[in-house]
Amino acid sequence: MKTLLAPLMLALALLAGQDALLASEPLLLAQAKSAPIDINRAKADELMTLKGIGDARATAIIKGRPYARKDELVQKKIIPESVYNDIKDQIVAKQ
Repeated sequence: MKTLLAPLMLALALLAGQDALLASEPLLLAQAKSAPIDINRAKADELMTLKGIGDARATAIIKGRPYARKDELVQKKIIPESVYNDIKDQIVAKQ
């Protein structure tokens, strides 16, 4: 349902004009923010949006690539398990 909502909102915005487009912008931004971050492709600034990931950990994640699975962040001792538990639902490790 959510995947159909964004294109529908955009189509309605285009039909209704600029005001509707601006009104739908927060919804589109919220959906974009909820998309998981790919730890194999994300830039440091994207990784740093995750709770517990600062400059040093983002750099370590990038240097430790590639990851077959997201839990390798803990196995390779890139991040502690407590940080992983906070972000595991927000990341993926695409091949």
